[in-house]
Amino acid sequence: MPELLTSRPATDTGLPHLLLAHGASQPMTSPFFETLVAMLSERGLVVTRFEFAYMAARRTGAKRRPPPPVETLFPEFHAAISATRAAIGATRPLIIGGKSMGGRIASLIADDLTRDRAIAGLVCLGYPFHPPKEPGTLRTAHLAGLATPTLIAQGERDPFGTREDVAGYDLSPAIAVHWVGDGDHDFGPRGRSGFTRKGNLAAASDAIVAFAANLSI
Repeated sequence: MPELLTSRPATDTGLPHLLLAHGASQPMTSPFFETLVAMLSERGLVVTRFEFAYMAARRTGAKRRPPPPVETLFPEFHAAISATRAAIGATRPLIIGGKSMGGRIASLIADDLTRDRAIAGLVCLGYPFHPPKEPGTLRTAHLAGLATPTLIAQGERDPFGTREDVAGYDLSPAIAVHWVGDGDHDFGPRGRSGFTRKGNLAAASDAIVAFAANLSI
């Protein structure tokens, strides 16, 4: 069973609960997640994070290995969902998602969960539309017909899918995209862009909370 790390706001606002998985190479306690989750908590969102077993093993000194094929991680994500649902009860809306690979995995299992009324929405942070420098190797086929209400927060310069790249993709009308100003894969802008990483993370947090609030209406 995956270990869950839950961050709670000072006051329970009743917003949906957000469950997030990490990216391929960074743990659930990465600087990106630590900053973003703190901002989400300040805005009233309860956030739970978890790690896939290959990443959790690194904490015990295991050899650093690449992630296994995404399909093999589905059961672990489902286990995290079940554990989170047991913790929050049957009635509170649940949103799933994650950073990069974690968001991709969530997007691949989301519609089955939506049909079963197990989740209310999906949040992807830096979706890996294609590998860096391989714009022809797309990971978008399932996104054209995605029925789950979805928010993708994406850096305008993300090497896994820039704003120009994404403009040419066939995406479901259920997907909304929040564009992170001059952001890279971790939402960091260039020095003279007029944007800051902190400001970009704050704007993304605002977008996520607004998305969650809309789902609870």
